[in-house]
Amino acid sequence: MVTLLPADAPTDDMGYHQIDPESLSETADYPCDRRGISDAAELHALHAATYEMAPGEDLSRTYHYHETREELFYVLEGTLHVETPDGEYVVSADEVFVAEPESPHRAHNPADADKPVTVLGVGAPPTDIALPYDPDT
Repeated sequence: MVTLLPADAPTDDMGYHQIDPESLSETADYPCDRRGISDAAELHALHAATYEMAPGEDLSRTYHYHETREELFYVLEGTLHVETPDGEYVVSADEVFVAEPESPHRAHNPADADKPVTVLGVGAPPTDIALPYDPDT
C-alpha cells in the first residue's frame, strides 16, 4: 500500500490515506496509463483509478458494459470521447460522464486528438466484470 502523508499530517490509527496517483505503478497490460487508487488504499466497496490516454488510446480493454457497476469518469485534463449505442459523447475538462449498469460504452482519446486526456474513474461495486459489447450485433 502506498500512503503519502505530509510531515504535519495526523498520525492516528484511523483509516485514512493520502495518495499521489503519480507515485503509483502503472497497471500492467492496460491500453493506457492506469494508476489503481483503490488498490493502493485497499478499498473493498469502491473502484477508483486515474487514466491518462495519449491520442489513439482507450480507457479500458474493450467496448463493454457492467451488469451492476455504476461508473463515473471525471475529466481532469483534455477531452474524453465516449462511444455508446446512442452516439458519441464529448466530455470536456471539469465535466463528468456517468454510465449506469447495462449501458455499453467505450471511453477513448481519438487518434487525431491534439493532446492526452486525464480522467479519474470511479465505480461501484468494484468487482463487476466488464462484459464485451459488439455494436455490430
